[in-house]
Amino acid sequence: MEQIAENRCFGGRQLRYRHASQALDCDMNFSIFLPPQAAEGSVPVVYWLSGLTCTDENFVTKAGAQRYAAELGLALVAPDTSPRGAAVPDDPEGAYDFGLGAGFYVNATAEPWRRHYRMYDYVVEELPALVAAQFPVDASRAAICGHSMGGHGALTIALKNPGRFRSVSAFAPICSPLNCPWGEKALGGYLGPDREAWREYDTVALLGQASERLPVLVDQGEADDFLAEQLNIQLLQEASGAADYPMSIRMQPGYDHSYFFIASFIGEHLAFHAGCLY
Repeated sequence: MEQIAENRCFGGRQLRYRHASQALDCDMNFSIFLPPQAAEGSVPVVYWLSGLTCTDENFVTKAGAQRYAAELGLALVAPDTSPRGAAVPDDPEGAYDFGLGAGFYVNATAEPWRRHYRMYDYVVEELPALVAAQFPVDASRAAICGHSMGGHGALTIALKNPGRFRSVSAFAPICSPLNCPWGEKALGGYLGPDREAWREYDTVALLGQASERLPVLVDQGEADDFLAEQLNIQLLQEASGAADYPMSIRMQPGYDHSYFFIASFIGEHLAFHAGCLY
């Protein structure tokens, strides 16, 4: 593991690393913020999953999360959103919503994607093991959150791994990839045409099978350009009610899909997680 950046930040340390990933068969970058409390002992950890076109750096530089994490004593881990490298295939047409920057947090089973596009295994298994081995974090006190494609990732990963996380939150998540153009393209490409295979990566489909009831916080901007066609928050609201799975789903008037939206509420999300981790 190679350290490629370090910055002092709100009394803590903002770090960036590169390492060889076995799950993805390529080099990967991730960022981690260690709050001041980490100098005295292990701290809880929150994993952040970013959206389409992002890397690990978008959240680090735009969300303003470090101030709150330093006050609350939380480590923040932000992986990249997909495998990258000369050998990693990209969308043949160079589109933003598939391939590089668009791993969708699934384990691909279709060619030529299945060798590298295994972001689910990377986020669930490889990265947490690496973080726990190298940094002063308490892996038994972990939460996960994300935005858009990353919100989809956070919700599905939390639902599929009972006991792993104490809380989950999302900003403008892709609630049902089975029912939107982004999801149909991504899941169809990575998993093949059998829509039944897609269900294991669809939050709405997974809610009915959930064996635990995690604390969940979801914020959705009412002025989000992607709300009607891609995000389908109403399907999440309906599914949570049908599954008797309580969620705090908040519609935020005037807010769009951008990091201005995330920066406006990230403090509340981290406080929500801290309340579950301490």
